[in-house]
Amino acid sequence: MNLLEKSLQDDLRRFFEEDDLHGNAFYLRELPATPVECLLKIKSDLTMCGLPFFVAAFNFLGAKLDYHSFKKYEGVKMHEGDLIAFNLPFALALSGERVALNLLQHASAIASFTQKFSELAKPHGIKILDTRKTVPGMRSLEKYAVRVGGGYNHRFSQSDVWMIKDNHKSYFGGLKPAWDFFQKMHTHYQSIVVEIHSLDELAMAIDLGVEHVMLDNFSSAMIGQALSLKTKGMTYEISGGINLANCTEYFIKGIDALSIGALTHSAPHVDLSLKIKPLENRINRDSYEF
Repeated sequence: MNLLEKSLQDDLRRFFEEDDLHGNAFYLRELPATPVECLLKIKSDLTMCGLPFFVAAFNFLGAKLDYHSFKKYEGVKMHEGDLIAFNLPFALALSGERVALNLLQHASAIASFTQKFSELAKPHGIKILDTRKTVPGMRSLEKYAVRVGGGYNHRFSQSDVWMIKDNHKSYFGGLKPAWDFFQKMHTHYQSIVVEIHSLDELAMAIDLGVEHVMLDNFSSAMIGQALSLKTKGMTYEISGGINLANCTEYFIKGIDALSIGALTHSAPHVDLSLKIKPLENRINRDSYEF
């Protein structure tokens, strides 16, 4: 078991409990363990992502799949009609199918969507960032998928990077007292990012020595003015309402990154299926009904 598989054990336990795998002991006992061929069929163009999770789901049930047999497909653009074949005992293939496919499909959707943004942004040297707008319990998978799709991870939690947002400023009474609060955390190597909502607030952040700012819902005109204020060593991240139709408007020299919540909360569906046949039928793949 590799380190990633080991780290997923608690999550996989919850996923299979949700599928009520333990609910009928007689059924589980009677499921045949005969080896079968499994065909993973790609039913829409996509960037394949999540195969370590897919393999781990079957191995959690006792399979002995080797991820290295699947590794060549991870992060690869695949097309409708492509197939990935592997063998499993029938009982494990049938019992693990839904959880494994759900993880793979979700990750592939995010990676495919992220790659569309990343390919547009790469020539301009601008990074595409995710956010914490992730499904509870799915953050590790979703942020992994963003990376596979060519994007970059923002923060993983509330405290791995301090981020001063509007609610902090509202509670503490403005940017300065909120900044002072986080300075008192005395985390020497931890960055502080400040969400900025106006040019006046940006000027204040620069006076405070803020290095990393997120310009939230800035118009094109405001971005131009903000860039004229940018000092050496600062990074500018743009956020708010960015989508595939308008992202090119933000590919401006001096912008370092775009953060896009839609990468994880609104990635369009991709289609995959898994079909199982006895090994003696494996050469007649035209008989599979997908």
